[in-house]
Amino acid sequence: MKKLLLASLVSAALLGGTAAQADDYVIDTEGAHAFIQFKISHLGYSWLLGRFNDFEGTFSYDEANPEAAKVSVVIDVASIDSNHAERDKHLRSEDFLNVSEFPRAQFESSSYVSNGDGTGVLVGDFTLHGTTKEIAINVSEIGAGPDPWGGYRRGFEGAITFAPADYGIEYDLGPAAETVEIFLSIEGIRQ
Repeated sequence: MKKLLLASLVSAALLGGTAAQADDYVIDTEGAHAFIQFKISHLGYSWLLGRFNDFEGTFSYDEANPEAAKVSVVIDVASIDSNHAERDKHLRSEDFLNVSEFPRAQFESSSYVSNGDGTGVLVGDFTLHGTTKEIAINVSEIGAGPDPWGGYRRGFEGAITFAPADYGIEYDLGPAAETVEIFLSIEGIRQ
């Protein structure tokens, strides 16, 4: 019995040692090498651009099995920054993000479909303004490799367009402002 148990453990160790494994990354927000930006029409006459300054997240990625990728991001929605203090105050109010009641937005991936060319579609649950919906983000790998400080980094970008009304944000800015575009540039440091 002991020989069988020992043989099973050795086999498991050998097989486990040869299997490819996903690398885990922390999104580099501390070094400001990651961004979540948005763009929405203002009354159909111009574009309002901004970003969320405070967020954190992790992802795992295996080059040999990209479909196993996982991503988790939490956004402090009160960190919205449109380069105008009074407008940001309004965006934080009950008319829009209602940050006193809904201080965080969150994304948790559920699947990734690779196109085999460094692009793919990341699907997951996005929670904003107290509402959770499944979204699909078109993703492109930017690159991966060693950094000058002895670490290893990997970067992706992605974009999605959605209707704020789908998340209970119904302030009327006219038909041209019915959707918002989100652009993500994410650089992770391998752990």
